[in-house]
Amino acid sequence: MIVNFLFKSLEIPNPSYLDIGVNHPVNGNNTYFFYQRGSRGVCIEPDPILFGLIKQKRKHDTIIHCGIGLHEQELAPFYIFPGKFSAWNTFSQDEAKIRENESGITIKEIKVPLRSINQIIAENFKSYPNYISIDVEGLDLEILESFDFEKFNTEVFCVETIEFSTDNKGSKINEIGEFMKSKGYFVYADTYVNTIFCRNELFKTVAS
Repeated sequence: MIVNFLFKSLEIPNPSYLDIGVNHPVNGNNTYFFYQRGSRGVCIEPDPILFGLIKQKRKHDTIIHCGIGLHEQELAPFYIFPGKFSAWNTFSQDEAKIRENESGITIKEIKVPLRSINQIIAENFKSYPNYISIDVEGLDLEILESFDFEKFNTEVFCVETIEFSTDNKGSKINEIGEFMKSKGYFVYADTYVNTIFCRNELFKTVAS
């Protein structure tokens, strides 16, 4: 609802989107609201089971089974948690081990193809997505650092900005906000778990 209000303020009625780390295509999803109202975009999901579910539920979106690569690497290990814990899935071995140790849940490792965020945008959007949602459990900042801010003028980002915690008391990852500020974005809103960033020049009075 917050992002929808922001796009109404920006007079972008049907924002295109890039959803990285979709997980469930409907429940708790950051782009499904826009999909229901005619927006279209690209959904990135490395979990093969969730990928199949997204293809069923989001037939008008482009669905890509891959992870976002940070280096010249074609495949990477992906750590999968079972059932209702699938939101913990991650490419970060460190994050996977922390979650496995804290929860006692056994993880499964698979190999998943990788593609760069800039390549995906260049191949699937006429210019760039208006809205990028990133929820990748531990590698959010690294993906943002790989994004070509000079080439793509995405208006709004929604990024998970809290550390993992089984008791829901994780600390904020302040480095993400600092990085986005350095790239010309300000914090439009924060939901504790996610932070919504908007380009400065679109709201000069707010940003100042």
